[in-house]
Amino acid sequence: MIVLALNSGSSSLKFGLFRVHAESAQPLVAGQLGGIGELTAALAGGELPVPQAIGHRVVHGGPGLRTHTVIDDPVMRQIESAAEFAPLHVPAALAIIQHSRRLFSGLPQVACFDTAFHATLPDVARVLPVPKALLAQGIQRYGFHGLSCESVLCQLARDLPQGLPDRVLIAHLGHGASVTAVRAGRSVDTSMGLTPSGGLVMGTRSGDIDPGLLIHLLRRGDGDIAQLEELLDRRSGLLGISGLSSDMRQLHAAEATDADARLAVCMFCVSVAKQLAAMATALGGADLIVFTGGIGENDVPVRAAICERLGWMGVALEPAGPAAGQAVISAAHSSCEVRVVATQEEAQIARHTARLLSTV
Repeated sequence: MIVLALNSGSSSLKFGLFRVHAESAQPLVAGQLGGIGELTAALAGGELPVPQAIGHRVVHGGPGLRTHTVIDDPVMRQIESAAEFAPLHVPAALAIIQHSRRLFSGLPQVACFDTAFHATLPDVARVLPVPKALLAQGIQRYGFHGLSCESVLCQLARDLPQGLPDRVLIAHLGHGASVTAVRAGRSVDTSMGLTPSGGLVMGTRSGDIDPGLLIHLLRRGDGDIAQLEELLDRRSGLLGISGLSSDMRQLHAAEATDADARLAVCMFCVSVAKQLAAMATALGGADLIVFTGGIGENDVPVRAAICERLGWMGVALEPAGPAAGQAVISAAHSSCEVRVVATQEEAQIARHTARLLSTV
């Protein structure tokens, strides 16, 4: 099956065209776009093979959509109702799905949810410490970056001679960032919560913050709900701390002369290290730590700073650094292995799409 995977994130639209057979997803072409128009033109012009199915990344499906599913009108309505949980992501994904359904009206299309991987969370991680009546309204920890986590685990299961270790920590570090604790291939805890705004310090998102701050700002009359959303999701995080940029590369370039840029980088690294330590506690230790995402895969100084702060638990990197293309970056004496694994969300979307459509 030829599957077009569309991956709409908070700051990008990535795509991949795959030939899927069983669990193999062979990439035919891939890229990143500012919008769907360029892709539409390429397909219409015959420059790319026409797909037989389309899979979409949807960050949040709300309480009613916790498994990947074929898209129809009722599913679209449920996704629309979940937009309030992820206003940075779901409206953009909906627009792409609507455009894609018009453009390819005869093709089956599938929604692949980041929250689906975390449907296995036990109550101790899933239930939020608020009145129990709110749980019936869908107020719970959902977790995100699930497709990235699945793609990492798929690659590890394929590449590790002994298969997946029991206790895996996955740090997906990009414009959005999270840490997930995986036991025996299943998510058991994760840093993001009800929405993708919680957990780590991120590019423009604050991550976890004292809820009293929001009450304080509202009581003072310093903003309404829309303004608070703008503050916490689009003006905070690395951008808010540095006053300069949400891009880690620009912050590194300014670190030597800009104290706020240095502070932003340091706070990010400390935030990740603290969450990795917390998730190791949830697992009772760690057999493997995986870095993925744009920062996780490419930023050597950030990985080093994070792992240095985990030295107390025996984590150690190879001082000389890994050879080109080397996945293992930990030293031989490290208490657990540390790897860099490139996230392959589009391939994971393609696999889910083909698998789901082969059963309907």
